[in-house]
Amino acid sequence: MKNIRNFCIIAHIDHGKSTLADRLLQATNTISDRDMMDQVLDDMDLEREKGITIKSHAIQINHAHKGENYTLNLIDTPGHVDFSYEVSRALAACEGALLLVDATQGIQAQTISNLYLAIDNDLEIIPVINKIDMDGAMIEEVKDQIIELIGCKPEEILLASGRTGLGVEAILEAIVERIPAPKGNPDAPLQALIFDSVFNSFRGIIVYFRILNGTLRKGDKVKFVSTGQEYEADEVGILKLKPEPKQEVTTGDVGYLITGIKNAKEVKVGDTITIASNPNPEMIKGFEEVKAMVFAGIFPVNTDEFEELRECMDKLQLNDASLSYELETSQALGFGFRCGFLGLLHMEIIQERLEREFNQTVITTVPNVSFIAYTTRGEKIIVNNPTEMPDAVKTDRIEEPFIKAQIITKPEYIGNIMTLCLGKRGILLNQSYLTQTRVELIFEMPLTEIVFDFYDKLKSQTRGYASFDYHPIGYREADIVKMDILLNSDKVDALSALIHRGRAQDFGRKLCEKLKELLPRQQFQIAIQAAIGAKVIARENISAMRKDVTAKCYGGDISRKRKLLEKQKEGKKRMRQIGNVEVPQEAFLAVLKLED
Repeated sequence: MKNIRNFCIIAHIDHGKSTLADRLLQATNTISDRDMMDQVLDDMDLEREKGITIKSHAIQINHAHKGENYTLNLIDTPGHVDFSYEVSRALAACEGALLLVDATQGIQAQTISNLYLAIDNDLEIIPVINKIDMDGAMIEEVKDQIIELIGCKPEEILLASGRTGLGVEAILEAIVERIPAPKGNPDAPLQALIFDSVFNSFRGIIVYFRILNGTLRKGDKVKFVSTGQEYEADEVGILKLKPEPKQEVTTGDVGYLITGIKNAKEVKVGDTITIASNPNPEMIKGFEEVKAMVFAGIFPVNTDEFEELRECMDKLQLNDASLSYELETSQALGFGFRCGFLGLLHMEIIQERLEREFNQTVITTVPNVSFIAYTTRGEKIIVNNPTEMPDAVKTDRIEEPFIKAQIITKPEYIGNIMTLCLGKRGILLNQSYLTQTRVELIFEMPLTEIVFDFYDKLKSQTRGYASFDYHPIGYREADIVKMDILLNSDKVDALSALIHRGRAQDFGRKLCEKLKELLPRQQFQIAIQAAIGAKVIARENISAMRKDVTAKCYGGDISRKRKLLEKQKEGKKRMRQIGNVEVPQEAFLAVLKLED
């Protein structure tokens, strides 16, 4: 055990985590030059294209140092804020972390939030400045920022370049010398932490775990503490580039377990594994159910493809257990699913994966968050969907989720950020200068305001120099109303939205204008209205396409023309009563792209 080191790499998005991991694997000959490619641990096409890690990976590295052989377990973590629970569980499986900071960008919001997560787990932190070979590298400035942030000595900061492999030997040496060996008792009852799981279509769900106490052998009957289910360990082993089966995995090690589980809900990240015959009933601290933050409806474009979409959703959930969904029907879109996501990036990724991996073209409705409504009788209703909202008469109050947002930027953009956040009902809590050129702003904001376009606006108003991170802080009372869109007095439930009363009129007007552009003209007039309850707050008309019925009347009395026009008017009126308004797919997508 004294020669095992478990560590992870934490950093802001795009600071070079995956590239540095590639160099560590190459330097220790864990991976042959023939198998080497960029971002070798990111095995999804989507991860390579977007340049982000979506699923975390673990890999074991063997390294010789001063005549001894060491086993280094690298547990890769996703960098994006939506996956922070996965990051926290990966950190709980480690004793140390490489804190990676980009030499050209300095410390950013997620660097700090991931660092706090690491400190909460009592990890040994090794600061590394990456990309030192870049033209714009500000090595001394970034060193000062790191010293100020974690209070280390200047000589403890390592310099590296993930692209050229510079400084990789020094990093490996620091991992061996600075990170403590795992503690634990190999003879105690088994206690292992699940930090990730992946789905394999032949073997079922593969569970990745780290053993804190005890030993896990092939053929043992294991028990998952939070679900109480028992399974047989068909195969256990360690994680090289490909899984490598072993007879047993012992304390301090990271490995995988295959039991043939096919149901994703039975495996929860953060759960504890123990032996059924000699259980260790103590749960590893920090386990929580992953809560969805953003909800949206996903519907097939053709209603007869619904069963196919259901199968795809099942398969996708096996691969990504944080996706939750339930059946939903909509008058406008037919059968579909109401899905819960961890955040907007998560939603975008699920949509992309449905299209790429399963060839499903889907319509996604307006994303919204979950509210809590209290009725006048004192009942508590969780509202994930505008149609679940109780009548205004029966509602006592509504609470919406709030978040604490941390924004780090350059001083010249403070004004723009203040205007943006206060316009989104934010409350400024704190403003502090990390260095002369970096300001940290802390806001409390409603999550609803962030769901739409907050991130894009933040980037455009600060020319990409602001970094943003958030975490939920609970629910607060708010004046939330349900806004319906009516076409010729018929509600289109897929376009309904839950929105703050102060912004409803503005939003309703924009939406009506957008729909006026997108809906095709009919033989009769169409009225587009936005309404809260019975009160209409915005209206647009699409005029009817008219045939010139008076073309054959030339000369003669005006009453002949009028008679024909009256006759046409009657026909239009009748047509309007029985006519249906077809809503094209673009109209549903338009809501997501409303420009200010």
